[in-house]
Amino acid sequence: MQLGTRWTAGDPPPASVPAELHAAIAEVDAAALAELAALPEAERGYAPRWTLTWLERRPIAELDTGVYVRMLASGEVIVEIESDEEWTDDEA
Repeated sequence: MQLGTRWTAGDPPPASVPAELHAAIAEVDAAALAELAALPEAERGYAPRWTLTWLERRPIAELDTGVYVRMLASGEVIVEIESDEEWTDDEA
């Protein structure tokens, strides 16, 4: 069993984050922090945080904003953005 970890966007990933994910995480960090910096100071809040989890021994890094950096079984690293369209409210 592998445990996950958390860290703040813009900080270096902890040692438990596989090096293969670092470049993609850095790209997502840059975009997320640029969006945050573009907001008026009163609306900025805190930098989003990453959560590292493992599924079938493959790492998944999720940013609080709904962006995922995953390693596929092939070893390829992909970035996915959670879409609001995936979630529906059946009571509407």
